[in-house]
Amino acid sequence: MRQLGDLEAAVMDRIWRRNRPVLVRDILDDLNTHRALAYTTVMTVMDKLHRKGWLRRQPQGRAYIYEAVASRESYTARLMRDAWATSDNQAVAFVHFLEQLSDEEAKALRAALEIFPPDHEPQPAPQADAPQ
Repeated sequence: MRQLGDLEAAVMDRIWRRNRPVLVRDILDDLNTHRALAYTTVMTVMDKLHRKGWLRRQPQGRAYIYEAVASRESYTARLMRDAWATSDNQAVAFVHFLEQLSDEEAKALRAALEIFPPDHEPQPAPQADAPQ
């Protein structure tokens, strides 16, 4: 899984924040409060995200309505897993990760571990049809 490009990430951020199906125009209007983009630019990015498996779309009149396939949290978790998997020594990599956590992040990690079932079975690596 590769990290999203800057404009792809900006589009996905808007879609994840809305948490509902959106039109290209919705995202364009939101993005244009920060920088001037053409409708066709945003439409192309959303089409590419659809072809990569990040967005699903359905026709609505003469346009498409888009929604995220995976949550922001799922995307973040997969990036973390992929980064960790590249290490030759995952234990050391994890220790370095833990050393960089803020107090708030460490507290969130502890809370997550408390609700994590002790008999948890490891999940298989993401499938080839997962968003790229």
